[in-house]
Amino acid sequence: MDLDKLKTTAGLDVHGKRVLVRADLNVPVREGRVTDATRLERLAPGILDLAGRGARVVVISHFGRPKAASDPEFTLKPVASKLAGLLNTPVAFVEDCIGPRARAAVNALAPGQIAVLENLRFHAGEEKNDPAFAKELAALGDIYVDDAFSSAHRAHASTEGVTHFLPSYAGPLMMEEIEALRSALDRPDPPTAAIVGGAKVSTKIPVLMNLVAKVDKLIIAGGMANTFYLAQGVEIGRSMAEPDFRETALDVMKAAKAKSCEVVLPPDAVVAKALEAGVPTKVVPILEVPPDSMVLDVGPKSVEHFTDVITRCRTLLWNGPLGAFETPPFGEGTFALAREAARLTKARRLVSIAGGGDTVAALNDAGVADQLSYVSTAGGAFLEWLEGRELPGVAALTRG
Repeated sequence: MDLDKLKTTAGLDVHGKRVLVRADLNVPVREGRVTDATRLERLAPGILDLAGRGARVVVISHFGRPKAASDPEFTLKPVASKLAGLLNTPVAFVEDCIGPRARAAVNALAPGQIAVLENLRFHAGEEKNDPAFAKELAALGDIYVDDAFSSAHRAHASTEGVTHFLPSYAGPLMMEEIEALRSALDRPDPPTAAIVGGAKVSTKIPVLMNLVAKVDKLIIAGGMANTFYLAQGVEIGRSMAEPDFRETALDVMKAAKAKSCEVVLPPDAVVAKALEAGVPTKVVPILEVPPDSMVLDVGPKSVEHFTDVITRCRTLLWNGPLGAFETPPFGEGTFALAREAARLTKARRLVSIAGGGDTVAALNDAGVADQLSYVSTAGGAFLEWLEGRELPGVAALTRG
């Protein structure tokens, strides 16, 4: 991907034009109400900008994984209603995303007006990237704007196929995500560090292998750190680990050494006999984990060591929690380090980029999600970028 080829609508005359905006409206909905509007809040400025410039804005998105067409559980109607409230302007909801109803509703839009079309996944052609379905979508617009980085890892009709039929541009959210990741991986202010946490090494092998070639310090924590210790012959009691991936862990460490990347593991741990809220806990050196206990969080020395590492760096990339943060008190290590990252960011001593579902949840729990340089709401797309993979939805925007 030649990312320098990405075009935006800045300076483009969109007045009166039908602008087909691929958004990510896949937000949590319970009993017909949006329970977390973060994605919508981030999307709103881009939509308002287009509408303010006189565009006829047509918003398209997937929502959930419906097993049948027109499943009421997966309608975008309540999301469209919430978006209208955030935009403080009427938003028309259209009960299909192609066909006569969609065409009539789009043609009825006046400059500056906005419509949200029904769930793309009510049509099998969306996920199949069917050219005929993509062409029908494209017929609803004069230009296409992809503002859904979180869906860019999928080669679907609305993310890749439609770009074959319309002049295509990257939206402001798309550009924010890409610029944030490029600043951390492609043109960082060195020295650089990455924190990779989470339960399993097996799910992040490509991430680890790509990062050791990109960063100076690689902090590994969470359940995956147990596998790294197991690979080095350290007894970890009843802790979660992946014995089958011990060789993989050693390969990562070997690759890191070859690239002059230091792998940093937690020197101590918070252990307990069960993963339950309020259970008795103990802090022990990692070499002294009791046989009947589990490592469930990093200890205070680990937080101190990790803080020292990131204090000596200028760029930080974070993906994955350091412990079982959802169960008190095993989030304290993650929260403490998150607060340190926020402090360094506020002092302009660190550029901090974080992403991934669990990471965002942990940063929210720590109360610092809005204090880092950039927090991505993307999940799979964020991970695939960390793996060094080409994202179809982004690559499509660089064509021509």
